[in-house]
Amino acid sequence: MMDDSTQQSGDVRGRLRETLSQPLFSFPKSRFPVEPRTPGGNQAPKSSQDEAARRPADVDYLVVRANLHRRLLDEVNQRELLGDSDEALAIVVQEFVARVLATEDVPLNEQERRQLADDLTNETFGVGPLAPLMSDPAVTDILVNGPNNVYIERFGHLELTPIRFRDADHLIRIIQRIAARVGRRIDESSPMVDARLGDGSRVNATIPPITLDGPTLSIRRFGVRRLRRADLQKLGMFSPAMAQFLAACITARKNILISGGTGSGKSTFLGAVSEAIPESERIITIEDAAELVLDQRHVVRMETRPANIEGRGRVAARDLVVNSLRMRPDRIIVGEVRGAEALDMLQAMNTGHDGSMTTIHANSPRDALARMETMVLMAGIDLPSRAIREQIVSAVQLIVHIRRFEDGIRRVESIMEITGLEGLVPQTQEIFRYERRGRKGKHLEGDFVATGIVPRFIEELHSRGLDVPLTLFRKPQESSP
Repeated sequence: MMDDSTQQSGDVRGRLRETLSQPLFSFPKSRFPVEPRTPGGNQAPKSSQDEAARRPADVDYLVVRANLHRRLLDEVNQRELLGDSDEALAIVVQEFVARVLATEDVPLNEQERRQLADDLTNETFGVGPLAPLMSDPAVTDILVNGPNNVYIERFGHLELTPIRFRDADHLIRIIQRIAARVGRRIDESSPMVDARLGDGSRVNATIPPITLDGPTLSIRRFGVRRLRRADLQKLGMFSPAMAQFLAACITARKNILISGGTGSGKSTFLGAVSEAIPESERIITIEDAAELVLDQRHVVRMETRPANIEGRGRVAARDLVVNSLRMRPDRIIVGEVRGAEALDMLQAMNTGHDGSMTTIHANSPRDALARMETMVLMAGIDLPSRAIREQIVSAVQLIVHIRRFEDGIRRVESIMEITGLEGLVPQTQEIFRYERRGRKGKHLEGDFVATGIVPRFIEELHSRGLDVPLTLFRKPQESSP
């Protein structure tokens, strides 16, 4: 129950009181027909029709729900339940709705009565009208462009949904609620927020004045459970040979750069291949919004922090990378390099922290190397290009490039080894790639193939006792008798 002696309980009460006092959302009227039909197609019982006919024109589902919401708030306050957990308060909501419907003549039809408890609970503790989308495992992205345009990505394709918010203020309240629950804030003085939900989904939101047509909300979902390496292999992201090779490289502490475009699955892939890290090693993860979930027990998770309203308190990724070096890490995993932290990451890889991994936005492996060089220059240190490229070539052994193809499937397009520097040009050789053969309907047809090139560090893998047969690297025609 409530603990009046702690500041934390007071903060919880304040947030929940504010949350419960907000108006509730609306659904399209078609979702709540006045005259429901039975599964057999017959009209609903006459009592339901009479009830709908007796309902005043100005009394609808929203009005009834708003009135019940105010009464619910009063009851929660009187019973001093604001300090309870979300789960306990959700039970209170369910009991309140059941009691009201059983003892009072509430002017709602049967479908609205069934929907009332779920709507109150979703609005109070969840993401409002977006709750049905969050429960759909096929939805990977939710994109809200103002109160009247909600898009989703399902099976790699965007589609418009009928879900609507009541107005822009309602959408802003939902955004503020999401931000508050993860310790972030968003208002006119700080009109952007990048955060995560409890299930690991990534959230980005903006409000006016930086978005002219109203507030926006983008949710990158990670599902009810994270995708593991075996799951990604079944989904066609990479081949068994690729999986075996990458697992050996991670076990042998090779530094890996994962590149790809937005939404290509870099973070999901990073979490999946990290399964190969031995349980005995100490891992430190650094992210803008902590979303990596690793199996290992010895994991320290670090997250950047934006500046407060006075412009103070910002903790950048570079600060966390530098600090992590003093924490005795075996491996450092940076969720994504975006700026000056690239230099410190390369320095760590070159000074005994082998086996580190990171992701980077890029359109190709070559582009990833160029972007890495540009990010090093963002550190403000005047280094010649050759010195930077020598650092990159010495630090990174593999580049894994991931692409989301036009059929919506995310695949590993290329695995490249960095072999050295010739003049000013980093030298690479491709070990595996995805070869397209054509299309079959909406889906691409192709194969993951080896190029026939054996990586230079293969002897090192064998010396560590890792099972990496040379047959993995044979071209398809070489494998056939």
